[in-house]
Amino acid sequence: MNRPPLSDITPIFFLQTFILELMHASEQQGQKHCEQLVEHIAKTAGCFFEQSYREDTANYGTLANDSYIELILGLKNNIGGNFSLASSNPDCITVTNTCCPFGTQVTNFPELCRMTSSVFGGIAARNFGYAKVEIKKSIARHDGGCEVCVYTNREAAKSHPGMEYTDTTPVKEIQDMDALHSRIEASMQQLWHKQSNPASRKYQPPAIIAKSPTMQKILQSIEVVAPTLATVLIQGQTGVGKELIAKAIHAMSDRCQKPFMAINCGAIPESLIESALFGHEKGAFTGAIEVHQGYFERAEGGTLFLDEVDTLSPAAQTRLLRVLQEGELERVGGKQTLPVNVRIISATNQNLEALAKQGPFRKDLYFRLNVIRLSIPPLCERPEDLPFLVQHIVQRLNKKYNKQVESVSREVMQKIRRYAWPGNVRELENILERSILFTQGQEMTVLDLELPAPMPYLENWKDIKEQAISNVEQAYLENALKQHHGDIKKIAVDMDISTRAVYGKLQKYGIKSTDYRDA
Repeated sequence: MNRPPLSDITPIFFLQTFILELMHASEQQGQKHCEQLVEHIAKTAGCFFEQSYREDTANYGTLANDSYIELILGLKNNIGGNFSLASSNPDCITVTNTCCPFGTQVTNFPELCRMTSSVFGGIAARNFGYAKVEIKKSIARHDGGCEVCVYTNREAAKSHPGMEYTDTTPVKEIQDMDALHSRIEASMQQLWHKQSNPASRKYQPPAIIAKSPTMQKILQSIEVVAPTLATVLIQGQTGVGKELIAKAIHAMSDRCQKPFMAINCGAIPESLIESALFGHEKGAFTGAIEVHQGYFERAEGGTLFLDEVDTLSPAAQTRLLRVLQEGELERVGGKQTLPVNVRIISATNQNLEALAKQGPFRKDLYFRLNVIRLSIPPLCERPEDLPFLVQHIVQRLNKKYNKQVESVSREVMQKIRRYAWPGNVRELENILERSILFTQGQEMTVLDLELPAPMPYLENWKDIKEQAISNVEQAYLENALKQHHGDIKKIAVDMDISTRAVYGKLQKYGIKSTDYRDA
């Protein structure tokens, strides 16, 4: 974009610059996010532009082809384009353009073409029921001009590439998801302020980042499941945030004013787990000098979160099953039956169903725990969440260490995206915390993370297969020489080949049979 004198900057030029810089800023969050941002802006804006056209023309019915063409051409030409109608029929409308409203710098931001696609497609879909937008030519792609085809007939559009739009407006779906996310976050913050100690309240409360489709489905499940009494089993790798999901379920439930108790079953010795969960009576065992209330009693009326539930001892599994079936428990060493009103949310990083089939875990207990199952995806399967997680963690670490880091550099974000994060969110937090301590200024430019070395490249499958066979063959020959003390005839019999062939293989691998004759 040519830079005019300050006095010549117009409102349109200001808007163009603002949008281009917005696109540049969003690049560090990834190409996919950038495209989604453009599409969301375009669809929302398209609703506004259509309403403005209707009010100007007093046309409040379904737009016909002529009205739709008048709207999209007028819209683009009023902001500095040079659009014209190339052809029109009941199945397809084609418009061309020789001057991009975003100026020549649009070649640096071809994703802005998606804005045209989404505005044209969103308006068409609302009025014709369906639209597919094909951008055949684009100034942004150095084609010298633009040619945009808007197909309004699904059958006619089948053989053409492009973005599809339907009359179900995704904008409302996004707004609904944002509202759901806000409700869950508000409930979690109330729970955090109520249950956290005063010293920790000065830091940022935990939050669920859910920009990826899989995590958004988890949010929707939380809203459905939370008000019920159903037990919930949360499965996922270590560090994905299973306890955070459990807290969200509790925060959104009718039990939110009651305690949320969390226990890591794998961190408590097997000899103490029953006492920790169910309590014990005075004198129940050596050292039991007074009555002890277990987690179940302390969580009365609330929610008990059992992390690593797969590590429970057989005896603890039996007691837990009774609590779930009968709603009552007995302390260790006690005879009195106590009523229990606790909701159970359990979590595991193992395949609990497989453990139940194989025997280490009781099948009947598994079925009781697995009324509702939520599977949290690993971080490597939710790349859309990465930039938002980074932003949230950095903001929290700023408060913890009194830093002023506002963002991470593009190189740091690219490094974050290339890494597989086997430790998931917990590992990401650890790396960012270590890096932010050494960050000076407002941008993190160095990430304390070593990427794994790339695997050596093998040209084709034939090379891979031959290398594998050679490795196995060499290992077999060495073991056979040891077993037969260098006797080539016996090795030839075992391998069903001639002694000459054995000598040939030994020569190939540089192995001397004489080295094994006294072994």
